Amino acid sequence: MTARQVTARIDRAGWPTVIRPLVTACPPARGLDRPVEKGSTSATQSDHPKNPRHHWKVQCGKTTEGEVDHGSAGKSQLIVYNHMWNRDPNAEWQCGGCTSFTSEFTRLDFLDNYDARFVIVTPGPIDAALAYAERVGNKMTWYSTSDSPFGADVDAPLGGGFGINVFLRDGETVYRSWHTSGRGVEQLTFTFALADALPYGRQEQWQDSPAGWPKAPTYSPWLDSADIARLYGSQK
Repeated sequence: MTARQVTARIDRAGWPTVIRPLVTACPPARGLDRPVEKGSTSATQSDHPKNPRHHWKVQCGKTTEGEVDHGSAGKSQLIVYNHMWNRDPNAEWQCGGCTSFTSEFTRLDFLDNYDARFVIVTPGPIDAALAYAERVGNKMTWYSTSDSPFGADVDAPLGGGFGINVFLRDGETVYRSWHTSGRGVEQLTFTFALADALPYGRQEQWQDSPAGWPKAPTYSPWLDSADIARLYGSQK
């Protein structure tokens, strides 16, 4: 791959110092380019694609272990959804928000035209993760970093939450170019875009809505894991 111009390179230690003020200064719903944009430069955190700390697992016919070049499949840009994972082997469901969010993405081939890919990475065991994906009808490509601190290195540690991370490969170096978590993830879903277009909007109780408008506890209208499995899963 031909090396490309990447501006404002910073290391992992410097990433929080640069990115947090930009995220704080960026109002919601103002465009995904804003958190990494400051004038004409982008904040990017360097990481090497062959970092031995970042050992990914992927299933291809049978479970295969090894480096997968950060799941990029030869693309220069990669979006990763860091899916939470309950370590309890008897857990019936995994994170409802993660399950619901990722269920929306069923046709991602258009990203080929952008030299990009969107995948799920979870700290759960690969076999368990793939079984769960089938159970809830998830169509995305899954990777496991169960033997790797990858999640912790990109602000989504095991037991510590979810997030979206975007990476850019420039020659033999991989840069993290964008990150969000919490309700910032909503920017990438059509669920809330559609709800916001409705006369009553999201109807969440914290909103400053006119008197008499319908409201419900925050998150209550969202589909949970069991709902996703019922609608789209292998046992529907």
